[in-house]
Amino acid sequence: MDFLINSIMRQLKGKTKETNKQKKERKKEFLENKQRIFTVVLPTMAAIFIMIAAYVYIKTRPKVIEY
Repeated sequence: MDFLINSIMRQLKGKTKETNKQKKERKKEFLENKQRIFTVVLPTMAAIFIMIAAYVYIKTRPKVIEY
């Protein structure tokens, strides 16, 4: 009985072999993540930059002085 439990609990050494299907899925996910950078991250960064630039412009513009 102990032999059976030990053989089940023993871990395999090294990496498991990746099948062609898994490799294609991994490459597909990588390409999707790369595309997501252009569709989500860059527009978000641009919006944040525009908001900061607008804030700095509003705070540093010359005040209109009326006499």
